Amino acid sequence: MPDDGRLRRVPGLRREELAQLAHVSTDYVVRLEQGRTRRVSRPVLDALADALELAPDERAYLFAVAEVAQPAPARQPAGQQVDQQLRQLLDGMHDIPAMVLNRRQDVLAWNPAVAALLTDFGALPPGKRNLIRLTFLDDDFRALYADWPRAARECVAVLRMEAGRHPDDQVLAALVGELSVRDPDFRTWWGSHLVRGAPTAHQDVPPSGGGPRHAGRPAVVRRDSA
Repeated sequence: MPDDGRLRRVPGLRREELAQLAHVSTDYVVRLEQGRTRRVSRPVLDALADALELAPDERAYLFAVAEVAQPAPARQPAGQQVDQQLRQLLDGMHDIPAMVLNRRQDVLAWNPAVAALLTDFGALPPGKRNLIRLTFLDDDFRALYADWPRAARECVAVLRMEAGRHPDDQVLAALVGELSVRDPDFRTWWGSHLVRGAPTAHQDVPPSGGGPRHAGRPAVVRRDSA
């Protein structure tokens, strides 16, 4: 947009500029911000995303949030169980640290190699076996990362993406609430509204990005339905 000479108190587009680029009215943009528009078409979302120059993860988050207002059949949350075949597969990976995560980054299953690399998940109560929670609230786990701030910010971005996709997930909401109260860095980064897709299944990556100091990196299997 050309500079109109007016002083900008914050970076980014003004409402009227966003409306002009997306070919919608300024009033429509205001109603979107205030949640007073319940149905938004895909072309309008595409236009807004283009105007804002959103990255792929940010665009996906926008669509996920917009779809919250659309009716969908109720679905019971899947259990946290991992089938025996997958457990045997993990146990057979003697030289490869591996674990199974759900969308909240809860550790559902793991092998001895990953416990030696990261932490003894079996010694933790089931409700505490969450990689993002450990990254923020466990000093020993935090020390695994060569660049903890980068890893922690990516954790927040992953969690916010999932919160947008699953707004009715009360367990996820409770996790966000606990971390917001107990960790000021999480609280600050959560307010920045960064979003990022979680690592894909079977991708050899650190738990949530950033890289632990150890040479080995755990293999992650995701169970998005859990």
